Amino acid sequence: MNPEENFNSLGLSLPPPPKPMGVYKPFLRVGNMVYVSGHGPFKTDGSLIIGKVGQDLNLEEAKLAARQVGLSIIATLKDNLESLDQIDQVVKVLGMVYAVPEFQQHPKVINGCSELFRDIWGQEKGVGVRSAIGMGSLPDNIPVEIEAQFLLKE
Repeated sequence: MNPEENFNSLGLSLPPPPKPMGVYKPFLRVGNMVYVSGHGPFKTDGSLIIGKVGQDLNLEEAKLAARQVGLSIIATLKDNLESLDQIDQVVKVLGMVYAVPEFQQHPKVINGCSELFRDIWGQEKGVGVRSAIGMGSLPDNIPVEIEAQFLLKE
């Protein structure tokens, strides 16, 4: 199956593509690279998942929030590209987790997004390089913010 078929087979609903909350572009194509600005965990009704990991959300809830961020990124990609099939490869994911100081499982949280991308583009093309870091705060009290880079097919 191709990426569009893979996505459709998951039976997931996309949130609306988020609008910029500052002076930046949510999507930028430079040559055969696509850069997606930091996205938050928007639900299908456009509201945000909020809370601090380790205080308001447990690991599983935070991982689901990261998956929801992945869906927000997919919404932006679909809003700006004809099809997810135009993407050849996930290049990089940077995940930021708003957590209590003693929380140490940031990579497991960001797996929520990384596993979604793997399920859409496959193990070889859907897993890129990645960083997962903790933050003292994030905009609007969101638990996770993720930015990503993608390589387009020639």
